[in-house]
Amino acid sequence: MSTVLHETTTAAASTGSTRKGLREGAFGHARALACRECGHEVELGPSYACPECFGPLEVAYDFPNVTREEIAAGPANIWRYKALLPVPSDIEQSPNTEPGFTRLLQAHNLGRELGIDTLWVKDDSTNPTNSFKDRVVACALSAARELDAKVFACPSTGNLANAVAAAGARAGMKTVVFIPSNLEKPKQVNSAVYTDHLVAVDGNYDDVNKLASEIAGEEEGWAFVNVNVRPFYAEGSKTLGYEIAEQLGWRLPDQVVIPVASGSQLTKVDKAFRELVALGLVEDKPYKVFGAQATGCSPVSVAYKAGTDAIRPVKPDTIAKSLAIGNPADGIYVLDICRRSGGAVEDITDDEVRDGILLLARTEGIFTETAGGTTVGVLKKLVETGQLDPTLETVVINTGMGLKTLDAVADRVGPAATIAPSYDAFVASGVL
Repeated sequence: MSTVLHETTTAAASTGSTRKGLREGAFGHARALACRECGHEVELGPSYACPECFGPLEVAYDFPNVTREEIAAGPANIWRYKALLPVPSDIEQSPNTEPGFTRLLQAHNLGRELGIDTLWVKDDSTNPTNSFKDRVVACALSAARELDAKVFACPSTGNLANAVAAAGARAGMKTVVFIPSNLEKPKQVNSAVYTDHLVAVDGNYDDVNKLASEIAGEEEGWAFVNVNVRPFYAEGSKTLGYEIAEQLGWRLPDQVVIPVASGSQLTKVDKAFRELVALGLVEDKPYKVFGAQATGCSPVSVAYKAGTDAIRPVKPDTIAKSLAIGNPADGIYVLDICRRSGGAVEDITDDEVRDGILLLARTEGIFTETAGGTTVGVLKKLVETGQLDPTLETVVINTGMGLKTLDAVADRVGPAATIAPSYDAFVASGVL
């Protein structure tokens, strides 16, 4: 498979091992791409698999000294952490959707409902395209620019398609997004408004992802955000962890519950926490990480409960389509983090997903999509089964907006009554 976006000719960047032809500091303080399996390092570029063992690559850094004050003086978006991301120091000068620094809401009502003493919701539904995907796409867009990509693209379960289409439009790049043809209609519309190049594929996400990998191998100049520039893309999820710690007053929570699709978000929040400790920006302490899946696509939860590292791919069958990745690339790392930290991976049925959506909406006024319903529903189940300690400070991550998945709860809600426009009719309705 080709991973070359363009041929290059000039000197390497000064920070680390970087492809020829890139400007100095193109990837900030990133040193190399390092294999998560064998540790082998390769130069920074559009590569995602280790040439030695075919393990996944991720960004390794030589971090500078960074202070809390320097971060706090930055913009109110993810670029306040630019020194810790694979982006150039002038990243704010390039058009992007400026995601991040979303609210961390103390969820008093939901906490009381579930019996959790201190509960927070990290609400990423307020990002530019109403999901956390704007974070990862912002980092991928920076990499695509620096690598001189001509086409910005992705395979997606919906939210990523929205984010890539919007970011590509803002950047003035040709953008092509591939989705399963049965994707929720609002997510299709939310992508199509930004680009004429929305391609619906007859198949599930794993089929779409396979097609994207084939195109990446055949076509030059394409930057598939979650394929050939995946190491850079994935780093955007770290900003969720950075923000949680900063918004808690520069400390780590005791427990965090995170939805699992590919598993990348969970692994990168853990990476963010460990980086903050290593940099001396937060005090080291134990924290537990919990993963949430829908039962109709729960290969990681099944492996966790079976006590094995063998994750068997499944054919998804769930309303939580943004989590419907039957062969999760980072599943084994999710298992490792959850087990190492003392957390767990749990799953719930589609009816419980709908219950989770309504529970969050009616306690905290946050309308989440099915992924968030899954996370809240799993949080509830973790408390009920004694897997999560309700006396410990807990953060639950809401990754997307409920308006994208209206059909999931459309049959569960509606007018309490239809009445004539009179006071007597209202009284007779018995609504109150």
